[in-house]
Amino acid sequence: MAAMKLFVWDFHGVLEKGNEKAVIEISNKILENAGYQERFSEEAILKLYGKKWYQYFECLLPQEPTEKHLYLQKMCVDYQLNNPAVIKTFIKPNDHVNEVLEKIAEKHKQILISNTSKASLLWFMDAVGVTKFFPSSNVLAINSHKVKIKKSKSDILRAFLNRKSFSEIVVIGDNSEDLAMKNVAGVVSYLYAHPGRDFAHCDADYKINDLREILREI
Repeated sequence: MAAMKLFVWDFHGVLEKGNEKAVIEISNKILENAGYQERFSEEAILKLYGKKWYQYFECLLPQEPTEKHLYLQKMCVDYQLNNPAVIKTFIKPNDHVNEVLEKIAEKHKQILISNTSKASLLWFMDAVGVTKFFPSSNVLAINSHKVKIKKSKSDILRAFLNRKSFSEIVVIGDNSEDLAMKNVAGVVSYLYAHPGRDFAHCDADYKINDLREILREI
């Protein structure tokens, strides 16, 4: 029997598509409710996608203090939780995601590491139909929208690997924080971007626009 590998997935921008449109909808609604004239464009959201929500507001409203950016973030998160239909209007499973996850699951272990809260992440996973591939213990959420959170995805991965052994670790993400996990011993890194979109400016062993390319690792 071949040695087991560990596949480490980011969620947003990798296993799903369309959520950035919900982010625009929610962010601009909160800006309107808070009395701001500024609005996010789709182009701006795509450039910022993958950052923490308060960082979006840092870029749009640099004149405002951090406390205001965090307040707007909280309003967005609350709106999202109270209006799940907005997310479900836009979010969809990424192309080929079920095929890829199913084939990997036949031979290897998979985990999710995300900056969102676990409750939110489980909701998102259910919305795109990937919950069956990740037991709750394999869903690792940092909840980094809370500004005091100091742990990185690399920290979470190292903690998960404590007293575990895998022949290789394969990381799939769409931004520099995901790809920083390549510094953990034994990692092969894949930088993913949706077809037609630019790759983030970070190093990776492979850059792909089709999740099926990861199947070379199984």
